[in-house]
Amino acid sequence: MTLHFVAYGEGTPVLALHGWTPDHRLMTGCLEPIFAERPGYRRYYPDLPAMGQSPGYHAYSAEDILTAVLAFIDEQIGSEPFLLIGESFGGLLARSLVARRPEQILGLALICPVGKNLDYADRIVPEHQVIRADPALLASLDPAEAAEFAELAVVQSPETLRRFRSDVVPGLAAADQDRLAVIRRDWVLAVQPESGPVYPRPTLVLTGRQDASVGYAEQYDLLPHYPRASFVVLDRAGHNLQFEQPALFDWLISEWLDRVMEAVAASSRGAAAETEVGAMV
Repeated sequence: MTLHFVAYGEGTPVLALHGWTPDHRLMTGCLEPIFAERPGYRRYYPDLPAMGQSPGYHAYSAEDILTAVLAFIDEQIGSEPFLLIGESFGGLLARSLVARRPEQILGLALICPVGKNLDYADRIVPEHQVIRADPALLASLDPAEAAEFAELAVVQSPETLRRFRSDVVPGLAAADQDRLAVIRRDWVLAVQPESGPVYPRPTLVLTGRQDASVGYAEQYDLLPHYPRASFVVLDRAGHNLQFEQPALFDWLISEWLDRVMEAVAASSRGAAAETEVGAMV
């Protein structure tokens, strides 16, 4: 399955995987403003099968989607080490990628990731709550758009509506809903996340206190597998945490990037020192 993608910049590869139903714009919308201030990264944003402009006619399960992502990595990144970012369903895929290729992934960032319970009915999630309501804004919208926006919005404002329209809506409109219904019947991955040794590299787990889609409690249980993880629960944030708490999101992603590159530099110094000692011996 050939995946449509966009890519920007040069340098250390970064792979960003969007969530269920949207497309790559969910990730470019929140990450590109950060990387615009941080040169030295080559960012890859694929559309997952049956989403965006990527066809889904060969996908029947989440494992098929992950197989397509693995092929994409081999084609575009090869064996080069890279940073990995996953949002929601993309976070589930990212965790399985870490289980399969831990040595190649320099750092892992999870944004509102699906936790251990794949079925929505089994998840531990809070009831939907609006922290900042804007009835006048909703009243000004077409009823269908108002309902779609309000379904997940914890912060109702002109800015979150703008981001919803630019980052989320295009993907929702492009998704192959019939194929997604087929894939959704089998979300079990062949290699389970957290099934291998602990992942010792810098990790970030971002969750929203009001996230009624995946919650925040289950993700805490992932921490023993990620000893270098920062775990953050942001108030006034739901499943669209990235644009409901944009300032904190930007800072936390930037801090994670700093930790990853610091670890890469330390590893390089250690390898150089070992080489020097070996030469002396």
